[in-house]
Amino acid sequence: MNLPDPLDRHALAELARDVAEQAGRLIVQGRPDRLEVSSKSSRRDIVTEMDQRAQDALCEALAAARPDDAILGEEQGGRPGTSGLTWVLDPIDGTVNYLYGLSPFSVSVAVVEGDPTTWGRWSPLAGAVVIPPVGLTYLATLGGGAMVQDAHGAREVRASSATELSMALVATGFAYGAELRCVQTRAFVEIIPKVRDIRRTGSAAADLCWVADGRLDGYFEAGLHAWDVAAGQLIATEAGAVLHGLGDEVPNGELYAMSAPGISADFAALLRSAHRSS
Repeated sequence: MNLPDPLDRHALAELARDVAEQAGRLIVQGRPDRLEVSSKSSRRDIVTEMDQRAQDALCEALAAARPDDAILGEEQGGRPGTSGLTWVLDPIDGTVNYLYGLSPFSVSVAVVEGDPTTWGRWSPLAGAVVIPPVGLTYLATLGGGAMVQDAHGAREVRASSATELSMALVATGFAYGAELRCVQTRAFVEIIPKVRDIRRTGSAAADLCWVADGRLDGYFEAGLHAWDVAAGQLIATEAGAVLHGLGDEVPNGELYAMSAPGISADFAALLRSAHRSS
């Protein structure tokens, strides 16, 4: 097998897309009539048998194609590597939606340099997000732009041209822990009068792709991990969106946000104010 060079970002992105689409087909076509469900950090934080099956399939495909790379996934499994690259996987982002038969849910696959277990110490090189319920595959390479593929073909994606925060449609999500949910709710109350409206879709990866595609003007959430955002972050920033933390800090578990460039300063200021108040 002729393996791609570690810095061939185009080949890495194609691999991310291929394995993500395979996992997307698995979770749709292989879904049993009754899903086996267990809890993780809390009773609300669930994992289904298909989360694990999809991650196992991703790990197997990536290990065959890139035997020297590390793998980090949300579910059980993964492995160390020697190449300096790590594949960061979320086999089903939006598991609660998937369980209830709602949209969206997605498969997120990214390859990063650095340590994806620590905020600020990793950087995505290539990534793909597949959103099976709507038939969309988003793809990006560092420095190479972002695109979306559907049944009609492929096109470049760009963040929205929004310039008025008061007219911005933004999305958010809520953590599973009760204490953090209370903090997020207080911030939500501060933010919602200042924007057009807020959506809660249930998939961070999909939200980031929709910021990239101009379907949303912004997104914010707390309590995230690298597997939630690694692919979507690259897709959004390559589409011209702006990444935020609290102030000028690197995004972390306290606050992670992305927005269209024309509202980025105002959105960041609003988020800082709301989180100070909460």
